[in-house]
Amino acid sequence: MESTGPLTRDLVGRARRVFGGGTLHSWAIPEDATVVIARGQGAYVWDADGREYLDCHLGSGPLLLGHGHPAVTAAVKEQLDRGVSFHFFNPQVIDFADREVAAVPCAEAVRFVSTGSEATFYAMRLARVFTGRSKILKFEGALHGGQDYAAQSTSPHHPRPFPHPVPDSDGIPAGATESVLIAAFNDLDSVRSVIARRGDDLAAIIVEPMQRALLPEAGFLAGVRDLAKECGALLIFDEIITGFRLAWGGAQERYGVEPDLCTLGKAFAGGFPVAAIAGRREIFEVTRPERRGKATFAWLSGTFNGNPVGAAAGLACLEVLSQPGVYDRLQSIGDRLRAELPVAAQEAGLDVEVQAIGDGPVVQVFFGPGPLRTYRDVLATDQNLRKQFGVELVKRGVLTNPGEKLYLSLAHTDADIDRVLDAAQESFRILATAR
Repeated sequence: MESTGPLTRDLVGRARRVFGGGTLHSWAIPEDATVVIARGQGAYVWDADGREYLDCHLGSGPLLLGHGHPAVTAAVKEQLDRGVSFHFFNPQVIDFADREVAAVPCAEAVRFVSTGSEATFYAMRLARVFTGRSKILKFEGALHGGQDYAAQSTSPHHPRPFPHPVPDSDGIPAGATESVLIAAFNDLDSVRSVIARRGDDLAAIIVEPMQRALLPEAGFLAGVRDLAKECGALLIFDEIITGFRLAWGGAQERYGVEPDLCTLGKAFAGGFPVAAIAGRREIFEVTRPERRGKATFAWLSGTFNGNPVGAAAGLACLEVLSQPGVYDRLQSIGDRLRAELPVAAQEAGLDVEVQAIGDGPVVQVFFGPGPLRTYRDVLATDQNLRKQFGVELVKRGVLTNPGEKLYLSLAHTDADIDRVLDAAQESFRILATAR
């Protein structure tokens, strides 16, 4: 497939002029993998020139049902006629909250926001207010959004010794950086070391239960749970990726560990900008408006919190996800890619060890030896090959953010998985030839 068509090239040129920094995000897509998406349906999208792509990016994860699922579309259209924003309680958001509380193991109460970054920001604030402490421990390589307390050691090229963070951006106040402590994922000794030095002021440990695509080793999450409890800190699961994706009850159900708080987003709202903080009811008591100025109080508010359109979409999405066999299907297509991608690389003659890791419908490919347990293990793999592999997939009609995770959906058929594997084998062959 030609890398870009004439309409796409024109639109990209205009975008480079009008968007600050020439992009929508803080990562760059190579020019030969840049697309302008005009529409999507099911597991497919079409660019401005009408070319078809099998979508394995899915809006960076929210479209677990695929594009334009009829149940979500119908619910949203119906709600548009009722109203789009009220800033008050509405039946849709109350029903949505009820559904989440029933599904998520830790959820006794819930509050809605619009983005994952807001959700983790408020979860950290709740932890600080509830415990009266100031420090947050996060894991190197974990992504908890773009807010100042989360944008620490997400993808450092030159990691510092633990527990010192590396800010992901200039302009982050030193105080924010100093309030964050860093440990190694899958390394309980690393966590113990941080707690031994700073545990008295530790408000929370925040963790992605599956960190990007790194699986938690047996006993790791339970060990973190125990360590947090012993030192009086809260445990926060950032389930923006894993929530309602790995299981109906998210990673908490999948891995059998219950946190004090969790954040939810992406998969649970059918592609709409909705996120949530859920957890123990007593923690949320600090948000009661009548406490302000009289007792410890956490501000948690926003214009679009509890938006009825997003709630209607979320209710429809959860109804689909609650049907029998959904999570078996999502697991099976992910398992198939993880099993067959390394075989395809070997058959293509690529003389590098290829690993496909992840869980459920989340797959990421790495080039280099394993096992991959921590961010530093990932950093030691071939980053250039990983990105080039993604570029080659896009050239062959499989849309992904080059180098990042492949997301699968209920809309992906077995034939679609065949297509991914065929495109991957051709891409591996190109990489092998270039070495």
